[in-house]
Amino acid sequence: MLDATIERICRLIDALIATALAVMVVLVFGNVVLRYAFNSGIAVSEEVARWLFVWLCFMGAVVALKEGGHLGTDMLVSRLPVVGKKVCMVLGHLLMLYVTWLFLQGSWQQTRINHDVAAPVTGTPMSVFYASGVVFSICAGILLLLQLMRLLTGQLRESETVMVKESEEQAELEALQAGLVHHDVQRGDAPRGTRP
Repeated sequence: MLDATIERICRLIDALIATALAVMVVLVFGNVVLRYAFNSGIAVSEEVARWLFVWLCFMGAVVALKEGGHLGTDMLVSRLPVVGKKVCMVLGHLLMLYVTWLFLQGSWQQTRINHDVAAPVTGTPMSVFYASGVVFSICAGILLLLQLMRLLTGQLRESETVMVKESEEQAELEALQAGLVHHDVQRGDAPRGTRP
């Protein structure tokens, strides 16, 4: 139930990211065309595009956190026994929760401070800009707490205890290798690498 809700929220965030990206493209491209072709422009395009970009980045970071898509180094953790992986995951989550808390505090202070400050072009309160950090911190904190609870209650598989990959190419290689092994097993062959 909870996983399905998180999945739906992440799909909603993906849709919002796509919408923000589309609006950014229309604003920036439209502004360039208007400036060069008609010697005019969309006054709010630069400011709105910048705000959308910040929101897009923070929301994308939430989805990446949920999917384990952030890049990192697993050179040490992947070689540890299961207990070592779990200890490292607990320590990592505690540190990430602390940093998320600090980020939430700073973002909330900036949001409150800038509530009465108007943006130069749109006149929108600058607190909208800083609220992206508050939303990110709350979402990331909830995801981190849920992952930590799953680990502490034994609901996490061993493969999920290493949360990062060295690179995107490494992840693609592992997925390709898993697909080859699956294909070999379906054909009745010994998996590649185990043949004499």
